[in-house]
Amino acid sequence: MAIICKDNVITLKTKNSVYQMKEDRGFLFHTYYGPNVGDTDMSYLWRTIDRGFSGNPEGIDDRGFSLDTQLLEYPGYGTGDYRDYCLRVVYPDGSQVTNLKYVDHEILEGKYALEGLPAMYQGDEKAETLKITLRDIHRHVEVLLYYGVFENLDIITRACKVINQGEESVHLRRAYSMCLDFHQKDMDFIQFYGRHAMERVMERSPLHHGIQGVGSRRGYSSHQYNPFVMLAKHDTTEDSGWCWGSCFVYSGNFQAEAEVSQANNTRLTMGIHDTQFDFLLEPGESFTAPEVMLSFSSEGMGKLSRNYHKAIRRNICRGKFKNARRPILINNWEATYFGFDTDKLLEIAREAKNVGIEMLVMDDGWFGKRDDDNSGLGDWVVNEKKLPGGLKRLVDGVNEIGLKFGIWFEPEMVSEDSDLYREHPDWALKVPGHSLTRGRNQLVLDFSREDVRQYIFDKMSEILESANIEYVKWDANRHMTDVWSAMLPAERQGEVFHRYILGLYDFLEKITQKFPDVLFEGCSGGGGRFDAGMMYYHPQIWCSDDTDAIERLRIQYGTSFAYPVSTVGSHVSVCPNHQTGRSVSMKTRGVVAMSGTFGYELDITKMSEEDKNVVREQVEEFKKYYDLIQQGDYYRLSDDGTKSNYVAWQFVSEDQKESLVNVVVLRTKANPPFQFVYLRGLKAESLYHVEGTELNLTGAALMNGGYLLPVVSDDYEAVQIHLVECE
Repeated sequence: MAIICKDNVITLKTKNSVYQMKEDRGFLFHTYYGPNVGDTDMSYLWRTIDRGFSGNPEGIDDRGFSLDTQLLEYPGYGTGDYRDYCLRVVYPDGSQVTNLKYVDHEILEGKYALEGLPAMYQGDEKAETLKITLRDIHRHVEVLLYYGVFENLDIITRACKVINQGEESVHLRRAYSMCLDFHQKDMDFIQFYGRHAMERVMERSPLHHGIQGVGSRRGYSSHQYNPFVMLAKHDTTEDSGWCWGSCFVYSGNFQAEAEVSQANNTRLTMGIHDTQFDFLLEPGESFTAPEVMLSFSSEGMGKLSRNYHKAIRRNICRGKFKNARRPILINNWEATYFGFDTDKLLEIAREAKNVGIEMLVMDDGWFGKRDDDNSGLGDWVVNEKKLPGGLKRLVDGVNEIGLKFGIWFEPEMVSEDSDLYREHPDWALKVPGHSLTRGRNQLVLDFSREDVRQYIFDKMSEILESANIEYVKWDANRHMTDVWSAMLPAERQGEVFHRYILGLYDFLEKITQKFPDVLFEGCSGGGGRFDAGMMYYHPQIWCSDDTDAIERLRIQYGTSFAYPVSTVGSHVSVCPNHQTGRSVSMKTRGVVAMSGTFGYELDITKMSEEDKNVVREQVEEFKKYYDLIQQGDYYRLSDDGTKSNYVAWQFVSEDQKESLVNVVVLRTKANPPFQFVYLRGLKAESLYHVEGTELNLTGAALMNGGYLLPVVSDDYEAVQIHLVECE
């Protein structure tokens, strides 16, 4: 059993961790989350003391017993716990106090699901569900806490539902998904910040008294902060030490905060950001908060990452392309931008076929009046001036050459200079009578509205049914402002941000179910919505609009802490690079891009024969290593290049019989010191052959003695080391 209930103690057990809570005096307390301690009642760690200005609940005579100083499982607002809270409700009389008490619990076989929201599903894994009921008997508000236990994956999920059981309407002003309390503060807060074209940069800071955290008010999970955070002991490294991860399965506004209290306790909370969040619940109505994936590792951050990689690959990603080999593609965006026609695309397709590429993707500019990014969005009608004879003629031509065909959409957006906007100006998010904020000269369609979604769904379906389209790049190139919906009354305008995301998920569910043989890749200016919620619908996401291989080292390094390589859209682009002007060898660009779904973003018709031969080799190499890269265990062997002179990472097959090590040396040096890379994940006693050499080395030697890197003759040279266990 993964869930054990003994007296008033509830213990959740995974392969390498224990999560525990306890009911006491009507309250639900958190007791422990860490290495396996069996079903020992960890409340022996509790202490009470009469702390000044920390009040006591009614009916309890012990002045040392205060909610302000205890570890709580799901804290409400206004009951004497002055730390950050999960639930705030405004009642008809204007009061906001919610006093949640434990009612009962239930253990269910299998994994719970959340209506209208992405969440981990059971699949082939063993899973159990714990459902706990909390209630404020005075206010008739009920909270159902859901815990999903994936024993073999070392993952525990959290979600909750708030129900108005009263006879009057109430307003939810905050409904976080989870709280995780710790006795100690001696930890670091690790988050992944960034900007457009430099997403998910790791930042590690010691916890301090007060609140530190990250979040997004942009309507999307954002380039600026990712909805994944970690806590780690100060001495935790890649390979040793304790760390905890919290990954939000949601694509909209979020908040993740760590607070150190007066008593040096730490509270980690995560949920939907409460900026412009005001959800009206009529009697009998409920609100479901999105899921959080928790994981713990006592073997360092690398092990924690591998827990998430397996969980997302196996139990978040869905559909035909969850495990199937995805095609190696070429996208025309950096080759042509808006300046293409059928002849140019067919020319690219022919050259791509000659080097072994398998799919052509036509990016922005194929529809409506769309010669730049100032017009045309929303008019999903083929521009026959660019594509004479229509889309089917182009797609058939590409198929005849021997390539699959993919297409770009930006379904959530509209240009003011478009027939759609002229006909339906109220379909865009905007406040009547107010000036507009534009991003990329476009507005955001109100996806909280079913009529808007249905119109775009029908138009998109017509295009996908008109030709043999096997791939869709789904883009979203601005964040949300002027958030107001013409379909909602004033008292429900605080629901628009969340209803937008629910509408987006509804659309994605319908379109992916209608076209199960289409590979959908997510994108939001690259990595502006790179989160586990989108991965439920898109098994891969364009990782960043920055295609510079050296910049990508840092981006993909940070991304790897939570997200598997199989979800990372990564391409070889032209040099000098369009974003940075940097020139890097084709080999290095290929090595970096292969740590993703792999493809090309350039005009192959302008490449030299030498470079085309390199492409042929890369295509075959990627096919050779595909399963190892996409399904293997991932190890970071260096930092992101901030301190070290190389960035190195490793893939190891699940049976530990094969491994691929990738290294990019950043700078050449005169009379250089030798550099060693220390491998991970091998069988210590096994002998491994180093391909291309006469070396046969034990796993122990490679992991402890390391591998001596060759002396490179230029900046940004890549080294690959392929190892196979000797028979």
